[in-house]
Amino acid sequence: MTILEALVLGAVQGLTEFLPISSTAHLRLVPALCGWDDPGAAISAVLQCGTLVAACAALRHDIARLAAGLWSGMRRGRPLAIGDSRLAIMIVVGTLPIVVIGFAARHLIRGEARQLGVVTAALLAGTLLMAVAELSRALRRRPGRDGLDRVDVRDGIVMGFVQSLALVPGMSRSGVTISSGMLTGLDRTTAARLSFLLSLPAVAAAAVLEAWQQRAEIFGSTATATTAAIGVVTAAVVGYASIRWLLRQLTGRTLWPFICYRLALAAVLVASLAAGGLQLAGSTAP
Repeated sequence: MTILEALVLGAVQGLTEFLPISSTAHLRLVPALCGWDDPGAAISAVLQCGTLVAACAALRHDIARLAAGLWSGMRRGRPLAIGDSRLAIMIVVGTLPIVVIGFAARHLIRGEARQLGVVTAALLAGTLLMAVAELSRALRRRPGRDGLDRVDVRDGIVMGFVQSLALVPGMSRSGVTISSGMLTGLDRTTAARLSFLLSLPAVAAAAVLEAWQQRAEIFGSTATATTAAIGVVTAAVVGYASIRWLLRQLTGRTLWPFICYRLALAAVLVASLAAGGLQLAGSTAP
């Protein structure tokens, strides 16, 4: 990966990780459109270190509050009796499905699941879920539950399992989890905040695991380590701006602009694949 690729892919990762348009899909599509090799799941996971830092910075007040609540609950011997402690535990438990499924299907995720045909199908499936969430919200004609203190166990369980769908490039972690939160009755902003908090343990685990397993390829030389670092820093800077913008955007606004974008992107992909303009599968080397 060159410095230019690191800058571009880091910016793509930072911009699309939190917007409900699928970061993994764009990290697969942008190289294909530019004529570059597929950077692979390992580089994608390492770039997520940047957006992990961005999420921690943007949600630092929520994280500090949950950590303090968990510590207070553990110290009293009643971790489930305090709302913030209960939410922190729910986030940890909600992470288990994606960890288990991700480990079991790791070879599929690194290989066949990155084919552009699969990405396109997942893009459409995720878009359908987002549209259903928005239509359901409109039909209810009442505001969703506002604030993390209004989150209950059902929200965490549903969002935790739905988050596993994001293992398929094109689904979008934020897209499917925000949609599931809306379907369980949360308002968009609260669903987004819970989605981002829920992603932190899973993203951290994936990034550390991939970086360790592929350390020879990613950090095997000064040049590769430097380009990886450039990509991570770029992803962090762009990701911080992206998450702050999205949380403001979802206050009083809908997911429909993102739904339309995903439909347009899927249409372009289908047309390109049909015309043979893009390869169905690319190199999966990191």
